[in-house]
Amino acid sequence: MTEPPTPLTLKIAGTGGELRLSADRLVVAGYTAKDEAAVAEHIAELARIGVPPPPTVPAFYNLDPRLLTTDAVLEVTSPSTSGEVEPVVIRRGGRHFLAVGSDHTDRDLERTDIAASKAACPKPLGSTVVEVGTDLSAVDWDHLSADSTVDDQLYQEGSIATLRQPAELMQRMTAVLGEITGDVVLFCGTLPLIDGTFVHGSSWRTRLHLPGGPTLTHAYETKLRSV
Repeated sequence: MTEPPTPLTLKIAGTGGELRLSADRLVVAGYTAKDEAAVAEHIAELARIGVPPPPTVPAFYNLDPRLLTTDAVLEVTSPSTSGEVEPVVIRRGGRHFLAVGSDHTDRDLERTDIAASKAACPKPLGSTVVEVGTDLSAVDWDHLSADSTVDDQLYQEGSIATLRQPAELMQRMTAVLGEITGDVVLFCGTLPLIDGTFVHGSSWRTRLHLPGGPTLTHAYETKLRSV
């Protein structure tokens, strides 16, 4: 029998309250940029280095919720891993929350199996969330920005306005995966790398800036698991 995920306790910004999260589903969305021509070009670039094309655009990877973690140190099984900052939508009991996360991925494995490469690594999540209510369209998506650093060097930076809005992603996710009941965590996609090259660093910091609101942050380090 599969053990349920260990519940995560998240702080709700500005309320003093807590969100007790034991997700039923974890879904990581990919290729979520609004610019479809740019997405097609990116898929072609990845194909040239051996990364297979996604089954759908956007793509939705259904992962084990036990990969979610707020830990500051992650164990990875390969030295060729890297993270990417992502806005994360949490749906729990009909309420929605916004968080910052990192789609940490095994880049070697990604060349042969994207889903397996994502499933190979924990999925870091910031311990503070912002409640956005029952209506996801209430998120001021076009005025959010994000950035990430690796080993104290700027790695990503830009506006979340370039990504599809979370309400649309939820609809597309349902069309691809079917109706999802229970609590779900959806990683909503990421920004281009500043120099276009993956960096396999060891220290990561992700930030999601909300207009007129808090900046959601999470920092973590990776440690190669001994065998």
